[in-house]
Amino acid sequence: MAWSGMRGLSVFISDIRNCQNKEQERLRVDKELGNVRTRFKNEKGLTPYEKKKYVWKMLYIYMLGYDVDFGHMEAVSLISSPKYPEKQVGYIVTSCLLNENHDFLRLAINTVRNDIIGRNETFQCMALTLVGNIGGREFAESLAPDVQKLLISSSCRPLVRKKAALCLLRLYRKNPDVVNVDGWSDRMAQLLDERDLGVLTSSMSLLVALVSNNHDAYWSCVPKCVKILERLARNQDVPQEYTYYGIPSPWLQVKIMRALQYFPTIEDPNTRRSLFEVLQRILMGTDVVKNVNKNNASHAVLFEALALVMHLDAEKDMMSQCVALLGKFIAVREPNIRYLGLENMTRMLMVTDVQDIIKRHQAQIITSLKDPDISIRRRALDLLYGMCDVSNAKDIVEELLQYLSTADFAMREELSLKAAILAEKFAPDLSWYVDVILQLIDKAGDFVSDDIWFRVVQFVTNNEDLQPYAAVKAREYLDKPAIHETMVKVSAYLLGEYSHLLARRPGCSPKEIFSIIHEKLPTVSTPTIPILLSTYAKILMHTQPPDPELQNQIWAIFSKYESCIDVEIQQRAAEYFALSRKGADLMDILAEMPKFPERQSALIKKAEDTEADTAEQSAIKLRAQQQTSNALVVTDQRPANGTPPVNQLTLVKVPSISNVDDNLAEGLTEENGALSIVDPQPPDILGDLLGPPAIEGPPGAAIHSEHNLVSGLEGASNAEETLAITPVDEQTNAVQPIGNIADRFNALCLKDSGVLYEDPYIQIGIKAEWRAQHGRFVLFLGNKNTAPLVSVQALILPPSHLKIELSLVPETIPPRAQVQCPLEVVNLRPSRDVAVLDFSYTFGTHVVNVKLRLPAVLNKFLQPISMSADDFFPQWRSLSGPPLKLQEVIRGVRPMPLVEMANLFNSCRMMVCPGLDPNPNNLVVSTTFYSESTRAMLCLMRIETDPADRTQLRVTVASGDPMLTFELKEFVKEQLVSIPTASRVPAQAQPTNSPSALSDPGAMLAGLL
Repeated sequence: MAWSGMRGLSVFISDIRNCQNKEQERLRVDKELGNVRTRFKNEKGLTPYEKKKYVWKMLYIYMLGYDVDFGHMEAVSLISSPKYPEKQVGYIVTSCLLNENHDFLRLAINTVRNDIIGRNETFQCMALTLVGNIGGREFAESLAPDVQKLLISSSCRPLVRKKAALCLLRLYRKNPDVVNVDGWSDRMAQLLDERDLGVLTSSMSLLVALVSNNHDAYWSCVPKCVKILERLARNQDVPQEYTYYGIPSPWLQVKIMRALQYFPTIEDPNTRRSLFEVLQRILMGTDVVKNVNKNNASHAVLFEALALVMHLDAEKDMMSQCVALLGKFIAVREPNIRYLGLENMTRMLMVTDVQDIIKRHQAQIITSLKDPDISIRRRALDLLYGMCDVSNAKDIVEELLQYLSTADFAMREELSLKAAILAEKFAPDLSWYVDVILQLIDKAGDFVSDDIWFRVVQFVTNNEDLQPYAAVKAREYLDKPAIHETMVKVSAYLLGEYSHLLARRPGCSPKEIFSIIHEKLPTVSTPTIPILLSTYAKILMHTQPPDPELQNQIWAIFSKYESCIDVEIQQRAAEYFALSRKGADLMDILAEMPKFPERQSALIKKAEDTEADTAEQSAIKLRAQQQTSNALVVTDQRPANGTPPVNQLTLVKVPSISNVDDNLAEGLTEENGALSIVDPQPPDILGDLLGPPAIEGPPGAAIHSEHNLVSGLEGASNAEETLAITPVDEQTNAVQPIGNIADRFNALCLKDSGVLYEDPYIQIGIKAEWRAQHGRFVLFLGNKNTAPLVSVQALILPPSHLKIELSLVPETIPPRAQVQCPLEVVNLRPSRDVAVLDFSYTFGTHVVNVKLRLPAVLNKFLQPISMSADDFFPQWRSLSGPPLKLQEVIRGVRPMPLVEMANLFNSCRMMVCPGLDPNPNNLVVSTTFYSESTRAMLCLMRIETDPADRTQLRVTVASGDPMLTFELKEFVKEQLVSIPTASRVPAQAQPTNSPSALSDPGAMLAGLL
C-alpha cells in the first residue's frame, strides 16, 4: 500500500518499529491514541484526508493487538464519501473492526445498498466485499435480493458478478433461512452457461452450497456441470490465466466433481457416459512429477475424481484402473502422495468390491508399515485390516506380529487389537488362533487388554480338542525366564483347568507345574495372586490321591496368605485351605468351568466400531454431515466381504457399559432373603439413610402417576396419548424385524448412536447429541434393496414432557440410498415417558408399519458432575426427608460386581464419587438434570449393597424437585432390575474388593455353591 502524501502515518509506523521493547511500544501507541481521540473530538476541523489518515492509524494499532474502542463512527462515515480513497479506507477499516452484531453497521446499510445498485463497478465491488466479509443477518435481509440481481444481470461485468456470487454464498451459508433461493434452479443452470471461468468458479461454489441442502431442485445443472468438466479436461477455450502449471482451472474441476457427489446417481446414459469419459481422461492423465505445485494441483483433481467414481459405483474396469493408479502412488517417495494413496485405497475398500485387486499390492502395503511417518503407518494398518479375509489372514497377521516388536508404543495397542480381531474372525484353525494370542501377549503384554485373554479362555473352554494344546503352549511360555504378567494370568488359568491332561508328558507332573507357576508368584502384582491361588487349588484337586509333599507346600502358601492385608487374597487363601482338606470331595467342589454360551465377543464389536469409524471418515459421509435441516439422500454401495458399507446405518458405536459380554463366568444366581446392611465401624456420615423406612414416592406422586396411566389408556382422545404410554415392542407385521427391537432400544438408552430398527428392506439408525435440556437426533433411513421404498411416512408421538420437531421425511427412498432426517428435542420437565416414532412404508405388496420408542429418555438430560466431600455433604444434609429425599429397598436386582455397577451409572451419565462413603460396598453418585422447568438441578444418590446377597440393595435419591427425585429413583430401579443376563469374569480373573467376592458362582467354587 502506498503511503505517498501520508507522512504522519509513515512516521508513526517507523516509530513503532524502532521501539526497543513492549513497554516503549505501548507508550508510543497510547500517545498516538490520545492524539487521535483529540482530533476526532474536533471533527469539524478535520479534512477528509486527515480523517482517512487517522483511521489508517487506528487500524494499524488494532492490528498490533491493542483495543480500539473509539473511532468506529468515523470509519463508518468514510463509506459514504463520494471519493474512492476515503471510501476505500472506510470499507477496509469497517470490515476489520466491526462484527455482524455491531450497532454502527445499521448506519451503513443504506450507503452500502446504494453502492451495490449504483453504476460504479469499483464501488460495487467494495460493497460486495464488505457484505461478504461481515455476512450479518441484517445485511442478508436488506441486501440479498440486490446481490442476487447483480449475479444474474447481463449488464454487469464478470468481475462484479464473480464477487456477487461469493457474497451471496457467504450470506446463504450464514443465514440460509433469510436468503430466498426458491426457483433458483433455472438461474443456476443459466449461470453455468457462462464462458468466463471466474464467474463459473464462483457460481460453482454457490451451487455446491445449494445442492448440499437440497439437490432435488438442481438436476438440470448436472448435464451442464459435466459439459464444463469435459471442456476443462480437454483444455478447450481455457484462458492462460486460469491454467495452473498446465492444468486447466483445477479448483473449478474439484468444485464440479464435489457438487456431482451430492446427487445420488446419474440416470441419463449420455450424461453418465460423458462423465465417465472425462473421469477416465483424468485417471489416465495424472502422474507423479517433480514439480510439487503441479503435483498438488493434479492430485487434488485426481482424488476428487476417485471419490466421484466411488460415489457413482463405476464399472469394475474403472475401479481396477483406480486401484492400479493408487498402487503406483503408494510406492512413490513423496510421503503425502503415499498417505493419500493408502487412504483412498481404504476408502475404496469400504464402498466397492475391489478387495481382490487391492490384494495384489499387499507386499507394498506391508512395506508401508515400516514407513518413517507414523500417519502412513496407521493408514497402512487400516488398509491391511480392511483387506484381510480367510485367504490372506495368516500372512497379514504374521506380518503384524513381526512388526509388533519394533512398532511405536503409540501404535502397539491398536496393532494388538487388530491382530487379535483378525485372528478370531479368519482363523483357519483354533490352534493357530491360540498361537497368535499367546504371541501377542508375549510381545506386547502391556498393550493387550483383558478382553483378549478372556476371549482365548472362552475358546479353549468351549473346545475340548483344543484344551491339551493350549495347556502345552502355556507350559512352554512359562519356561521363559521373563514373561509378562498377562501371560502369567492366562497360563496359570489354563494350567489350573487343564494341566491334568498333560500328566503323561515330561515336565508336566502336578509338582512340576506347581513349581514353575510358583516361581512367578514373587514377580506379579496383587490382582494376579488370587488367580495363582485358584490354580494351586485346582492342581491340588487334580492330584488324587494327594501327593503329601505337594499338598504341604500348597497348604503352607494358603496359610501364609490367610493373614494378607488384601481381603480378596485373604479370603481365597482361607477358603481354599479349608476346602482342600475335604479330600476326594474337592473334585466336585472345584469342577471345571462349564462351556460358555455362544455370543459375539467384544473383539468383534470393536471390529465393527473400527469399520464404522473408518466409514464415517469417507468423503460421502463427511458431505452427508454438512446438511443441517433438510433430508439428504446419499447412495449406499455394498463393500466386499460383508463389512458395513459407508452408508450402512451401523453408525459410530460407543463401548458398552461394561465388558459383561466378554467375561468368562456365568451370571450370579439369585437368592431370596432380607437385606441386612451392617453399619461400618467408622462413624457413618450418611447415616441418616438408615433411619426412615423405604418410601415409594413423594406424597401423591404414585397416585398421580397411576391416575395418569389409567386416564391415558381409557380416555385418551387421540392415538398420540395412547401410544406414548403403551408398550410398542410387541407388534405384528408380515415383515419381521431383524434383531430384537427392545434390545436395540435399551442399548441406545446407554449410547448415542446405533441401529434402532432393521428388517429385510430398511434399516433405521440413530445418531444423537445432547446438551443440557436440548437434544438433536439424526434418523438414518436406509433402503437396503434395489427398488425404491414408497409411501414413506414418519410421525412423532411425543409425551407431554418433550417438545419434538421432525424435519420433512421424503415419501420415497431411492434404491440403495440413505435419507437423513434431523430431529430436535427439548425436555420440559422430568419424566420417564418415551416418545414414539410411528413409521410406515410400502415395498412391493408389503405394507409395513412399526411403532418404535425413541431413546430420548431421562438419563440423556443428565450431566455427570464430580463432587468432593466438602461440596457433597452440605447439599446432602440440606435435602432432608421426603419428598425431596426418597429411599427404597430394591429386590430382584441382577447380581453384578460393584465395579460393573459403577460402570452402569457412568453409562447413564451419573458420576460415581469414590471415597465419600466409608463402607466400600456402597456407591455415592452425583449428576445434574436439565429441563425447561428445573433448569440445572443437582441430584445426589447413595446405593447400599449387601455382599452376602447381591440380588437386593437400597437406593436413596435426593434432589431439589420432588418429581425429579421420584422419576430418577424409578429410572435407577428399572436399570438395576432389567440388566440382561450376561456372563461375567470369574473371580480369579477379575478380583473385587468385596469380602464375599468368592461367593460368586463364576469362581472356581462353582461346584460347592
